[in-house]
Amino acid sequence: MPALDFDPTQLTRDHVLRALRQLDREGQRMPLSTVYDLVYKGRRYAPRTVARLAWQLACNAPEAKWPLAAGSPTNRVLEQLDFTIATKRPTLENSALDGDVAAQEAMQELYPPKATKAAPAEKLPTSTADTTAQEPTLAYELPSPIPYSREQALQELFITEDKLDATLAALSRRRNLVLQGPPGTGKTFLARRLAWLQLRATDARRVELVQFHPSYSYEDFVQGFRPDAQGTFRLQEGVLLDFCRRASQEPDQPYFLLIDELNRGNLSRIFGELLLLLEADKRGPEHAVRLPYSPAEAPRFYVPANVFFIGTMNLADRSLAPLDYALRRRFAFVEMEPEFGPPLQQHLAQLGVPTAVVQRLVARLTELNRTITDDPELGPDFRIGHSYFCLPPTEPAAAEQWLTLILEQEIAPLLDDYWFDQPAKAAAHKKKLLAK
Repeated sequence: MPALDFDPTQLTRDHVLRALRQLDREGQRMPLSTVYDLVYKGRRYAPRTVARLAWQLACNAPEAKWPLAAGSPTNRVLEQLDFTIATKRPTLENSALDGDVAAQEAMQELYPPKATKAAPAEKLPTSTADTTAQEPTLAYELPSPIPYSREQALQELFITEDKLDATLAALSRRRNLVLQGPPGTGKTFLARRLAWLQLRATDARRVELVQFHPSYSYEDFVQGFRPDAQGTFRLQEGVLLDFCRRASQEPDQPYFLLIDELNRGNLSRIFGELLLLLEADKRGPEHAVRLPYSPAEAPRFYVPANVFFIGTMNLADRSLAPLDYALRRRFAFVEMEPEFGPPLQQHLAQLGVPTAVVQRLVARLTELNRTITDDPELGPDFRIGHSYFCLPPTEPAAAEQWLTLILEQEIAPLLDDYWFDQPAKAAAHKKKLLAK
């Protein structure tokens, strides 16, 4: 039959939904793209196959040919109709692999849909038995960005303006920063606000938080074979690959990967060969490497130049080994200190905490931290941070009990752990801490 003139406005979301329902009803084994998938209601489809069938429905011509190439040309049309196109690996648009649709076995119920703004539910002419056209219900939506300024940061953070400038300079210079210090010194709090300062907004889409732990692995962070809902092992991307792919699509915007408790994981195992790509001068496609789980023909992986890493380290955890020197050379380090001076005192006063309660708090914690610092078996890394006390009750009359409960329920048990082999010493310091 003669080729039909292509008019993209002829193709509607209704046509695509009808095509998806038909593919589900027929249960045909459809090859999935090795680079792109259309994701709908937890299922994945080859975008060009869906577009071709939808075009045939739109033209009412079973033999109509879809005129656009696989990859970006087809994806743009489907995305304009509010469908999600997922990229399996970081791939440059219009590259040689952009249209690769090599056959694979059909797989269903893969990743859950990503949290994006839900399109309004559509009323489609379907039978009572055909209800698959309804939009999926999302569990949450990312909050809209709110402007964030340097003035706001200085009001929220208990650090000096000079230290904030030095920290931002280190992040800009190395692209990899570690905030380290005793527990409760606001490391994660500062990490997120450093990202907001660079973005000039509280943009959750460009800030990702992960937490390392002893069971965290290369397969979780980078790439590996993991079981799906059917118990079949398949190659899946980790947090880093997904994050870098998103960053590569907006090269002019900074992206921040926050790694909480960086030193709780086995870093050599988690990062693997990516230690090389962390270096500030090893970013970009010219430094791309082949990942060990990827097939030979797969695109090489690189860390985009607009990706920044901010890690946090709690130095008081006795169970942790020192950082690998190879990793340490790739990060700048900023020390975080407990702050019981004027910044915290002013903060509590503004929130209505009585002066007597503030004075008791400052005196007890300052004395305790001095004792911990002077203890040869502990030292400054074990001091108590100020974040325990940053959220006082709204009623000033409840402040006294609030402080007493924190000292009894959170600080005192920590002292038992610090001096677990010297119970008399722990008891003596708890008595001083809790004295009225």
